[in-house]
Amino acid sequence: MTVVRPREITPETIAEGRTRYLAHTDDLMVVVIDFADGPSAEPDPPHSHPHRQITYVAEGEVLFFVDGQPHKLGPGDLITVASDVPHSIQLLTQHARLVDTFTPTRSEFLKSE
Repeated sequence: MTVVRPREITPETIAEGRTRYLAHTDDLMVVVIDFADGPSAEPDPPHSHPHRQITYVAEGEVLFFVDGQPHKLGPGDLITVASDVPHSIQLLTQHARLVDTFTPTRSEFLKSE
């Protein structure tokens, strides 16, 4: 069992104005990403991965592109992304918090444990 308390850790900086922290089991991962670099004039470059993903918008508003199709999302909204489907986001507000769930675990997000 792992307990992650954001007030007790330093989130990992993944880019300027973007941080994340996470928890995982052998086959499931939850990643909290804070964006403080919006709004954006253009979406981030699309990416894909073999992991299945569900994203929950905890704060802010984003355009979430799945296979090129935009979906405007705000607090409380959820979106699913199948394996290997290109997706991206565009921040519509200065700050956004997304909670991503992945299966299987994204090993590239793990520091040496």
